[in-house]
Amino acid sequence: MNKIQMVDLQGQYKKIQPQIDKALTDVISSAAFINGPEVNNFQEDLEEYLNVKHVIPCANGTDALQIAMMGLGLNQGDEVITVDFTFAATVEVIALLKLTPVLIDVDINTFNMNIEALKKAITPKTKAIVPVHLFGQCANMEAILEVAAEHNLFVIEDTAQAIGADYTFKDGTVKKAGTIGDVGTTSFFPSKNLGCYGDGGAIFTNDDDLAYIIRGVVNHGMYKRYYHDVVGVNSRLDSMQAAILRIKLPLLDVYCEARKNAADYYNNAFLECDKIITPVTSEFTSHVFHQYTLRLKDVDRNALHQHLLDNNIPNAIYYPVPLHSQKAYADTRYNEADFNATNELIQTVISLPMHTELEKEQQDFIIKTILNFVK
Repeated sequence: MNKIQMVDLQGQYKKIQPQIDKALTDVISSAAFINGPEVNNFQEDLEEYLNVKHVIPCANGTDALQIAMMGLGLNQGDEVITVDFTFAATVEVIALLKLTPVLIDVDINTFNMNIEALKKAITPKTKAIVPVHLFGQCANMEAILEVAAEHNLFVIEDTAQAIGADYTFKDGTVKKAGTIGDVGTTSFFPSKNLGCYGDGGAIFTNDDDLAYIIRGVVNHGMYKRYYHDVVGVNSRLDSMQAAILRIKLPLLDVYCEARKNAADYYNNAFLECDKIITPVTSEFTSHVFHQYTLRLKDVDRNALHQHLLDNNIPNAIYYPVPLHSQKAYADTRYNEADFNATNELIQTVISLPMHTELEKEQQDFIIKTILNFVK
C-alpha cells in the first residue's frame, strides 16, 4: 500500500506533468510573469465555467475577501455577520478593515450558517453577510438572500472550500457556488479542489460596476498607469499560477467526482456504526468534499486523532478553537449559549484523508483502523 496522504498533490501532478511542465516553460520563455496573457486566459476560462460575468484574479483567498469588502464600500464600524466555525481568514479581513465582525452559530449537521441565528444577529448597523460554504457544500443561500433582501444587506460568499459545487433553487435554477450573492471569493491554495502551486485567489461577480471597482482595487487603485482613482492594494495572480490553473480547471469536475466517490465509500463503510455521524449533504446543494469530516458520539476524539497518527494515517481537526474564543476576536458581546453547535463540533469532529488520488486499499485501512478503535 502506498503511503497515505491527507492530500496527495504529488500523485495528482504526475498525471498531468507533461501539460504542467510545458505551461510553466512557456511562461518562463515569454517572461510575461505579471499580468501576462495566461492570467487573462484563465480569467475567461473560469468565467465560462462558473457562468459569471466577471472573474477578477488576485493573490490569495484572504485578499479576495478583503478586496470584495473594499469594493462594496463598507465603512468603519459597519457590522458584518459570519460564522463562528470556520478558518480565521473570514473574520480576519473584517477586523483589518475596521469593520465589526458578528459571529454566529452554525447548523450542527451541515456545518454551515444557521439561518435563525442569522436573523437574530441583524441590527441597524448590519451591512453584509458572509456565508462560508464549509468543507465543500453550499450554505442555504436562498434563505440567506431572502434575509439580505429584507434588510438591504450585501452577501459575500466565501467559496474557498466549495468551488465547483452547484446550488439548486426551489424553482430549479442552478448556480455555481460563489456566483449567487453580490460577490463571491475563492482561494487557489494548493490543497483546494482547484489549487495552484503557490498562492492564488479570485473574486466573482455579475455586477458590472462592482467588477470595475474591484479591478482597480487589486492593482493599487489604478485604471490607468500611475493614476490612482481608489485606494487599492497589490494583489495579483501571477502568470505561472494562472497557467497551472488553466490546466487543472477542465479537470475540476473530475476531481470533485473522485472526491465524492471516495466520500461515498467512507459513508457506506461507517453506515452501521452508531458512534460515527458521516457528512450530511443539504438537499439544495451538491458536495465537492474539500474535507471529509466525521462527527463522533461517545468517542474520545483526541485519542482517535492520536491513534490514527500512530498508524501513519494523517487526519485533521477543523477547527479546535472557535473564533469567538480566539484571543484576537474575543468580545464581551458573545454569549456561550449562542454557540451550542460550534462548541459541540470543536469537541467531536475529525477530518480524514480526502483527495483525488485516494485508493480503495488506503481507505480500507483507514476505515478498519477507525472501526477497531471506536467499537
